[in-house]
Amino acid sequence: MHRMIMSLLLSLFLVLISGKKIIAMLRKLHFGQTIYDLAPEAHKSKQGTPIMGGLMVAGAVLICALLLHPRQWNGKWDFMLALLAVSFLSMLVGFADDFTKAVLKRSMGLTGWQKIFGQVFVATAFTLYCYFNPYVGSKIVVPLLNVEWDLGIWYIPLMILTIIFMVNSANLQDGLDGLLSSVSSVGSAGWGLMALFFLQAVSLKYDSRLDGNYYSIAIFAMALCGAEMGFMRFNHYPAKVFMGDTGSMFVGGAMVGMALLLRQPLMLLLINFTMVMSSASVIIQRTYFKLTHGKRIFKMSPIHHHFELCGYTETEICTLYATVTAVLSLIAILSLNGLRLV
Repeated sequence: MHRMIMSLLLSLFLVLISGKKIIAMLRKLHFGQTIYDLAPEAHKSKQGTPIMGGLMVAGAVLICALLLHPRQWNGKWDFMLALLAVSFLSMLVGFADDFTKAVLKRSMGLTGWQKIFGQVFVATAFTLYCYFNPYVGSKIVVPLLNVEWDLGIWYIPLMILTIIFMVNSANLQDGLDGLLSSVSSVGSAGWGLMALFFLQAVSLKYDSRLDGNYYSIAIFAMALCGAEMGFMRFNHYPAKVFMGDTGSMFVGGAMVGMALLLRQPLMLLLINFTMVMSSASVIIQRTYFKLTHGKRIFKMSPIHHHFELCGYTETEICTLYATVTAVLSLIAILSLNGLRLV
């Protein structure tokens, strides 16, 4: 437990002390946000705000993960290594997208096919890792019912799609000052507690390596929580720096990575509900637009822009989203009560 607390505090401290220097460096390199033409009018003033602020989050998480890793490293099946891999590989796709925006001044960044190619590669590699991992496999836990569901070979395509969906959902949610950082700080704390309670709620044949792996997830989650809390110091409205695709895809990879390693992908619907709804609102909007030949359900998608155009401030929307995430995370944790798996 003390490593989890240390992880949170250390990552928070690292981001707070490095934030101003990194922002100054990003300004010097002219890595500024390019606002696309269809953005809400209020966002036009954000033109030129530094992007790639997610680098400070990723750096703090990496340092904490390496310094506070519990007990011995478990070789290729070590969960901490897996989490770092899926998070940083996802981040590389986002970094390439941000670099294209900042240096080449293409507001849309990489083409859709370029993004998908990178994301499919990362998703496939991580899914196969989980599938062949003796501590994960093809079985997932069904929330509330307290049973396991063996997906068999279908685990591979379903989890590949889940990873791609969640990484892009995190990316879509990063549209308001402080939104993704506030939601992900709460959500990552939820995953950390899930990992901690999983040790007590799940009855397994004792294996010290599995015990250490679950603890690794908890430490990683609290490192991400602390880093996001520190990032909010610079990202709250009016933002001095944006997370960028670099940070949002890092967060998306981290969230779905923790879910798959805990065999709890269905819990993404609770703990990361607002991210899911960001993507769902875009899908609904586009489908309805095509079916009705130009009509819209929302004033703008993703749905946080709809709330913004309805008159809510960015701060109010962030508070609402963080509160919803906190409540649903508590429900997710409570759902583990009575869970016993062999």
